[in-house]
Amino acid sequence: MSVRPTPERPGPGQESVWDYPRPPRLEAFSGRITVELGGTMIVTTDRGWRVLETSHPPTYYLPADAFAAGVLRPAPGSSWCEWKGQARYFDVVTDSAVATKAAWTYPRPAPGFEPIAGAIAVMAAQMDRCTVDGETVMAQPGGFYGGWITRRVVGPFKGVPGSMGW
Repeated sequence: MSVRPTPERPGPGQESVWDYPRPPRLEAFSGRITVELGGTMIVTTDRGWRVLETSHPPTYYLPADAFAAGVLRPAPGSSWCEWKGQARYFDVVTDSAVATKAAWTYPRPAPGFEPIAGAIAVMAAQMDRCTVDGETVMAQPGGFYGGWITRRVVGPFKGVPGSMGW
C-alpha cells in the first residue's frame, strides 16, 4: 500500500499539484510554449490547454496547427484514459530525430474535455527542449506520464518510485 506523501508548500506564484482535483480539470492556457526536437523548433504557440490532476504536474495540449508541417506521423496503437477517453499516438519526426509515440491526441474526448479534441500533447522527456513562458521544463518522472514541471508547480509528483497508488 502506498502512503500519500506530504505535499510541498507552494511559495508566491506557485501551485501545489496536491490542490489539483481528481477527476482532473481542464483550463485554457495563454502563455508562450515552445518544443524542440533534433535541433528543430517544432512548436511555437501562445495558446493551449492544461490538464490538472491531483499529484501530476500539468499536461499541456497544443493546437495541432501550431506544429511544424510534417513533424507528426501517426503511430500504431491507442490507450484509454478514464477521464479523457481514447488516445491516439504520433511519432514526432524531424530531419535528424524521431521520437517514437512521443505525442498523443484525443480525437473525441469525453465530456468536459471537448476543447482538447484534436489538440496534441508531447512527452517532454523525448524532446530536446520544451519551454513554458521561457522556462525549460522538466519531464514528469517515470516515463509514463506527460506532465511538465516548471517553477510554477510543487510536488511531490506522481511517477517517482512508490507513487503508483497515489
